[in-house]
Amino acid sequence: MDESHAEITLDLSGLLCPLPVLKARKQLNQMKPGIVLHVIATDPMAAIDMPHFCNEHGYELLSQTKDGLSLNFRIRKAL
Repeated sequence: MDESHAEITLDLSGLLCPLPVLKARKQLNQMKPGIVLHVIATDPMAAIDMPHFCNEHGYELLSQTKDGLSLNFRIRKAL
């Protein structure tokens, strides 16, 4: 897998607002541009907070899905 298709998974299940966004931001800051971060969260507020965070900070929200209690976000760090 080349870097342009790399994906990192960050399981933040059980953490409450604002921790999912703060931990996602910390991880994204450490990543190279173009890499995708897959965030798993269970806090219902993440459904609002994560898209807002991406919009405000220039990250591309590729997808947002719900699987039972888990919310899944795929975020690409801008090039």
